[in-house]
Amino acid sequence: MDSLSKRQYGFTPQRSTEDSLYDMMTHIKAELRAKKLIVMVSLDIEGAFDSAWWPAIICRLAETGCPRNLRRVVDSYLKNRKVSVRYAGSEYSTGTSKGCVQGSIGGPTFWNILLDPLLKDLESKGEHCQAFADDVVLIFSGDTALEVQRRANAALAHVWEWGVVNKLKFAPQKTKAMIITNKLKYDTPHLRMGGGDIDMSKEIKVLGLTVDDKLTFNTHVAVVCRKALNIYKQLARAAKVEWGLSPEIIRTIYIAVIEPIIMYASSAWAPAAEKLGVRKHLNEVQRGFAQKLIKAYRTTALNSALILSGLLPLDLRIREAASLYEIKRGYSRRVVGDRMVENVVPYTRAPHPVAQVALQFGMIEDGAELARRADDGAQVFTDGSKIQGKVGAALSIWRDGVETTVKKLKLEKYCTVFQAELLALARATRIIKETRSGGVFNIFSDSRSSLEAISRCDSLHPLVVETRKNILEATNKGITINLFWIKAHAGMQGNERADELAKAAALGLKTKPDYDGCPVSFVKRSIRKDTVDEWESRYQREHTAKTTKLFFPSATDAVRQIRKIPLTPLLTQVLTGHGGFSSYLHRFKCKESPACPCDPNEEETIEHVLVECPIYGKERYEIEMRIGEAIKVDKLTEYINNKRSSEYFVEYCKNLASQTIKRNKSNN
Repeated sequence: MDSLSKRQYGFTPQRSTEDSLYDMMTHIKAELRAKKLIVMVSLDIEGAFDSAWWPAIICRLAETGCPRNLRRVVDSYLKNRKVSVRYAGSEYSTGTSKGCVQGSIGGPTFWNILLDPLLKDLESKGEHCQAFADDVVLIFSGDTALEVQRRANAALAHVWEWGVVNKLKFAPQKTKAMIITNKLKYDTPHLRMGGGDIDMSKEIKVLGLTVDDKLTFNTHVAVVCRKALNIYKQLARAAKVEWGLSPEIIRTIYIAVIEPIIMYASSAWAPAAEKLGVRKHLNEVQRGFAQKLIKAYRTTALNSALILSGLLPLDLRIREAASLYEIKRGYSRRVVGDRMVENVVPYTRAPHPVAQVALQFGMIEDGAELARRADDGAQVFTDGSKIQGKVGAALSIWRDGVETTVKKLKLEKYCTVFQAELLALARATRIIKETRSGGVFNIFSDSRSSLEAISRCDSLHPLVVETRKNILEATNKGITINLFWIKAHAGMQGNERADELAKAAALGLKTKPDYDGCPVSFVKRSIRKDTVDEWESRYQREHTAKTTKLFFPSATDAVRQIRKIPLTPLLTQVLTGHGGFSSYLHRFKCKESPACPCDPNEEETIEHVLVECPIYGKERYEIEMRIGEAIKVDKLTEYINNKRSSEYFVEYCKNLASQTIKRNKSNN
């Protein structure tokens, strides 16, 4: 796999459609900055997988140096295969020499091997090409249309000839081309392939992303939003105020279905989400789901619905996902600065499956069981700790009941306890591997998640890979390493000692950190903080959600606070002001007057009902006695967010709202 072209993104480990689309858009934007005329061509191979010619695959396996025994297995698998058809009591069979078997493990690899020479040839000619399985995209750029036409037609002729040699047919009528440029005046290149003309189009759909000639992505946003709205229409039939889908189910559908549909390949088109037209489409989708989540009226403002549902604006989520992708790929230093993000080990550097060691760990529940292990070999206790914002790890080696070796390790403050536990295990196995005495070593850790990660052969966490490598090398030297989970803080001497050392390492070590890999969790938290700050600025700047702002003046605080309040349809009416109150009903022509029964000159708004209306003087007096102060408009946020008064105030709000709505309902 490592010898295949890096331009093939399909069916290769640790690569995805988003990688392909991001690299494609990065190349296009770079050429636009260079003021080039760009032509993008999307090739269509007729029945690609079904048309893969077996002799060409066998030949390619030989050219790539595939071991003879594996070639013989493949040759035997492909030899003497037949296709049979039964119809009207008769059967017809004929031999076949084409097709990567659909659904097979080897089929995609065979296709990649077959297509690889074409990708390498085009790359050697200086043309930008990339593929995801059988979806091939070519990008040509130049200063003039004539230059682009010459290069493109030469490359397309080579592609056609390659297809003829390998018995693969390209369909010129289905092949699409598109011009992308910032130039105001330009000629249109005339492209031909296989004797047929290739028509120019205004947009091309590549791997589910619709790219238009102006890179606005308006069509793509419209398509995905339409798809999401169709799902919403079905959900709306089953999610009513008093019955139907619960908010938890609606939230799950939104997070697991709607967001992935909208945010697909967001890193490739995220800048488009900043445009007002795109935000309008996104808000239309999100508003419906947010309103259903909180059982609100359809007139409820988007900002109110988002605050009460705990959802982030979709355009900010798109930018957030794009930032995370770029940081993980190393294309952006935002948030991390000069830190290195802890990414998984590339599959090319991972141990070969044949060299993997099957690892398991035992369970130690009490000190008596641990004591029985004392004579089995050296005991190594490891632990990690995060205290006062600092992170440390340590290991303690015991022989015959006496501590012989101690190692303290310091990690950067942004590291996690999981990393600290893994670092301690990695260093313990390294020390054991380098020992000259040999023998048996029993490693005891109270981190079950770390031990489970080490026992998995498919884990590519850098510290896990290092630990497994150390254990393999130690085993090859005749050293036996046994892993055990030990119950934390159960009074076992070695474990308590390791915990003490880990805390001392976190607080006391002044040396350079032994490990500084920046975890993705830290990156996510930092990006989320920036996202919430942006939302806060937008929330304060916009003039909607006035009633909601009385209770939640800060979006940043509301993100944490709203989770603690059990929302009901009645409470939602209170917090949004959109409900059965005279002021609201009059606004939408459901009632002649907005006045409150207490005073014809006073509008019956939710704040009036809660704070001033004398009709509810008794209820107001009771709540004031409970919370110890008078109810005021500017203190509504304190009442609902204060742990001591929140429960009483919420019940007060619901009680008054219920009485008001019932009265207005009977009067209509």
